[in-house]
Amino acid sequence: MLSTLNNLRLLLIAAWLGAAVFFSAAVAPAAFQVSRGLNLPNPGEIAGALVNRTLGVINLSGFVISVLLIVLTVLVKKFYKTSSFVAQLVLLAVVLVSTAVGEWVIASRMRALRIAMEIPIEQVSTGDPMRVAFQALHGYSVAALSIAIIAALIAFIFMGQRRVA
Repeated sequence: MLSTLNNLRLLLIAAWLGAAVFFSAAVAPAAFQVSRGLNLPNPGEIAGALVNRTLGVINLSGFVISVLLIVLTVLVKKFYKTSSFVAQLVLLAVVLVSTAVGEWVIASRMRALRIAMEIPIEQVSTGDPMRVAFQALHGYSVAALSIAIIAALIAFIFMGQRRVA
């Protein structure tokens, strides 16, 4: 039973990690490239809406999966040395916090700025304080997801190295 729970943990973190990396490396860049290639008006606005929606799924699933993985990690504690067990809990907490901050702090502020701009972002001057703030938040969003991905990858490695304490 405990071995099955441990395999479930590996499956959950691998699935989230795969989705997050695919989003970062393929979905987000492709959305902007395709929308610009179609010569649509305000392609950044269209691609941004798609990326925002998709990133919300990545962040929310990262949060939920992290909570579940923390609970499951406590249940399979006996498979790991104390140092590995603690490292897994810390890394999963990093994923949890990074995805929560990414969604409920950074992304919510970005959405509020987009609403306040009232016009498509391409039409807002690059020196406009709201656009400058939006760009800064975008950088924070990328950093938060990157931190979550790195923490999840390291946690995955620890999870795969089962040792009896």
